[in-house]
Amino acid sequence: MTDPSTPRRLRAADAAPLRIAGPPRTAEVQASALRQTRRNHSLETAEDYVEAIAELMESVGEARAVDLARRFGVSHVTVIRTVSRLQRDGYVWTRPYRAMFLTHKGARLARASRERHALVVAFLRSLGVPERVAQGDAEGIEHHVSAATLAAFRRHLAPPERAGRPGAPARRSGESRP
Repeated sequence: MTDPSTPRRLRAADAAPLRIAGPPRTAEVQASALRQTRRNHSLETAEDYVEAIAELMESVGEARAVDLARRFGVSHVTVIRTVSRLQRDGYVWTRPYRAMFLTHKGARLARASRERHALVVAFLRSLGVPERVAQGDAEGIEHHVSAATLAAFRRHLAPPERAGRPGAPARRSGESRP
């Protein structure tokens, strides 16, 4: 008798065929997508940290390692290591035992990250996703969404042009053009 907690091996005859809509991806397309995902992952922490530093600077006037550790739920040591990498990459500058500050490069990244986050949240909310869920989902989506997808989100959220021309009054049905 076999142990019920032990997974049994599936035979080819037992497995149902997996049906995926659309044509199969080529190896090149999949490799390109995975490379992009890895690039996005490498920037994800930097974006989160510079965004948090900017928010702390605006709300309390400074960003300290202890504040970041509390915000991210990580140790002080983890924050110090991450901030060291951000400093090496030109996003922040610090002085020993003092607050940290964003460089121009860090401020640009923080601004872009906040705008992207707000856009993703607005898009999800427009689909009926509750605010709290949209905020949480946006934290993951914002780091992996392409510029083309963000542009589509903007188009989706843009108010419709009236009568096909910006600023033109809307026509009523049956009304003809002048």
